[in-house]
Amino acid sequence: MKKADIIEKLHSFPYDTKDYWVITGGAMVMYGIREETSDIDLGCTSELADRLEKDGFLYQIKPDGTRWFRIGSDIEVYENWLYESVELVDGIPVISIPGLIAMKQTIGREKDKRDLKLIEEYLHRSARTDLEK
Repeated sequence: MKKADIIEKLHSFPYDTKDYWVITGGAMVMYGIREETSDIDLGCTSELADRLEKDGFLYQIKPDGTRWFRIGSDIEVYENWLYESVELVDGIPVISIPGLIAMKQTIGREKDKRDLKLIEEYLHRSARTDLEK
């Protein structure tokens, strides 16, 4: 899924953008760190999690007591999973880059370590571009 696909999918997502934010691989695509992702992972408020549950979406309770939802084949929603803050990227709420780094460090899988290197390269390129302006 490319950036345009994520934006299109979330424009048709029938919930208020103040109640969710793009995290992990989708956030990397939204920032232009990576070209594509296989699905969209979202963090959400407890209010949205309550609404998803009321709307009949099946969920699992995570060890920390929060809920995890699968919506269709390509959206996963994690209750209250947020590090740092949220920024708007092309009108879509996305976890901040410092939050994305903290999230990837906490998860710590091999693919997250590779993603951290991509984020570092992106930040280095961005800083260099800013200096050239």
